[in-house]
Amino acid sequence: MAKRVSGRRYAQAIFELALQNDQLEQWGDDLRLTDQVLQDEEFRAFLSHAEVPLDRKIAAINQVLESVDPLVKNLVSLLVSRGAVNLIHDVLTSYNRLVDMHRGRQQVEVTSAVPLSDQELERITRFASNLINKEVVVSIQVDESILGGLVIQIGDQLMDGSTRSRLEELRKQIRSEAMVPSS
Repeated sequence: MAKRVSGRRYAQAIFELALQNDQLEQWGDDLRLTDQVLQDEEFRAFLSHAEVPLDRKIAAINQVLESVDPLVKNLVSLLVSRGAVNLIHDVLTSYNRLVDMHRGRQQVEVTSAVPLSDQELERITRFASNLINKEVVVSIQVDESILGGLVIQIGDQLMDGSTRSRLEELRKQIRSEAMVPSS
């Protein structure tokens, strides 16, 4: 069975380097830019193509990511040489988590059936921050399948206030009551 490689260990290594060099923000910006560049399907296909020589791939990386810190470019080159260029988004996500932990912030993922207004986002941010007594970084995801309400994930805690889960609970309750014989 093939071992699934994670971007976490790469993120940990560059986080430590960025911390030593007092460049957490710069490296975060460079990783975000790199992730955006690698969203281009053609460029990613070029970097992943087995018949393209590694030196051409590295030259392309250096040209496209000219403004990026050389160590971040080296990371991308390493990922390309290992056939793991698709890990860059995982590296970015893991790096951001490490920076947030270092700064005492907590990631909060909010799923809503509809896009949230700025006022709603502010209320949710305040609620989550007060709940855990930490500064929070909220990421929003829209998922129409929850029908309504919110699902809030803080670390490994999940608060599911979605309409879909409420309807599911009601359905279970009705089924269990229907199976109980009446006296």
